Amino acid sequence: MPSAARAEPGWLRPALALVGCVTLARLIALGFDRTDLFVDETQYWLWGRNLDFGYYSKPPLIGWLIRAVTELAGSASPFWVRMPGAVLHGATALILGALAARVAGRSAAIWTAALYVTLPFVALGSVMISTDTVMAPFFAAALLFFWRAGEGRLARDAAFAGACAGAAFMAKYAAVYVLIGAALAAALVPERRIGWRNTAILLIAFVAVISPNLIWNVAHQFLTVRHTVDDNVGLGQNGAGGLHWGELAAFLGAQFGVFGPVAMVALLIGLFRRDGRARALGLLALPPLVAVCAEALLNRAYANWAISAFFAGTVLAVIVLPRWGRWTALALNLVVAVAIPALTVLAPWPEMNGKPLLNRWLGRAELSQRILALAIADGVPVYSEDRDILADLFYTGRDSGVTIYAPRPEGRPANYYEQTYPLPEGYTGPLLAIRRTPVHCGGVPMPPAAILNGSGTWSGKNVTPYLIGGDCLAAAPD
Repeated sequence: MPSAARAEPGWLRPALALVGCVTLARLIALGFDRTDLFVDETQYWLWGRNLDFGYYSKPPLIGWLIRAVTELAGSASPFWVRMPGAVLHGATALILGALAARVAGRSAAIWTAALYVTLPFVALGSVMISTDTVMAPFFAAALLFFWRAGEGRLARDAAFAGACAGAAFMAKYAAVYVLIGAALAAALVPERRIGWRNTAILLIAFVAVISPNLIWNVAHQFLTVRHTVDDNVGLGQNGAGGLHWGELAAFLGAQFGVFGPVAMVALLIGLFRRDGRARALGLLALPPLVAVCAEALLNRAYANWAISAFFAGTVLAVIVLPRWGRWTALALNLVVAVAIPALTVLAPWPEMNGKPLLNRWLGRAELSQRILALAIADGVPVYSEDRDILADLFYTGRDSGVTIYAPRPEGRPANYYEQTYPLPEGYTGPLLAIRRTPVHCGGVPMPPAAILNGSGTWSGKNVTPYLIGGDCLAAAPD
């Protein structure tokens, strides 16, 4: 049986000081952030208002977390919705530092914490809350305990690895990559084998933690799984058809921005290293890269879909990079790490092509406030078919008393709002319909109830309110 290894000491204090300073600076900047919550962020907040073991498009942990933080703070302001992001990424940096200390010693641990906490995707995830951010510390902890289980073969390390992987899975299903990577590392690197008993313990702990979401999916006809396969991956009933080499090239190119160009080159070099440490870390990082490249080739893939590769990937990059390479990577990271919060504070400046650079994150609350004021004045509910509008209406109108409806779904709901807040069957009363196309009732065009003149993301998009009866909606064109 292998003897348990110990992490080289002396790294935690400097790493904690560095990560703490960066995190504190991000929280201060967040207090001056002038952007609105994005559509996904407001949706996650709404999930927290309706606690459950699963939701339309994601597992439940992000909703639970936002609910806990906003309840403790006594406020649902954008600061408190987003605040966990910086803290969770700071915690992830320290957990990866602990892994690096075991893998390569004190210097590697400090550099891992420093590079991770300044990575471009971490800088963005620290100002806008996402499921990737909530998954991050649990994914990193699963890697750490898996590595420890290979060193000492202790059942408790295997149990913690499985439980942490399960918690990561409850944040985002991409956490399954930690199990795939661990299986590859154990199969191909003897030092990373944890034994059959510990493998069983790990899997039992994993299944125990995710079982509430599994049961929820069964009870809801695997709604989240179907959404992931059909809408996100795009390989559902009809398949994607053909190979999309341009999408693959775009996805791979985007990874140099997400992870940083120097770190990405180091990660790719590390995948071909033959020593046991680098090989194991490479195998832990490889599954999401391969899987998402395949998704991009077959259909499409967003830049953040392979972020789970960069937890083990950060440690691997630090091992590969020489000292000057680490400093270069850190310097480039810092440019982005400073620029992103600065832009949120300076918004709507600067502009590009006549529009604010952060245009997508502006004007959302303003439009909702105008819509809600009209609904309150007329004493009617609001109806919209637009997910972006619905998302912010629920958030901005959380204390307004205005009822908000989405379309009644035909077959599988198209989003969480159709699933949870559909217009009641047979509703014929008045309502304020928010449309981007004209409304006709009985063949007669309806006049707008007001001119909204949206700004920011809604500038020039013809978002128009119509005061109509519910029976008119069937005649309104899609």
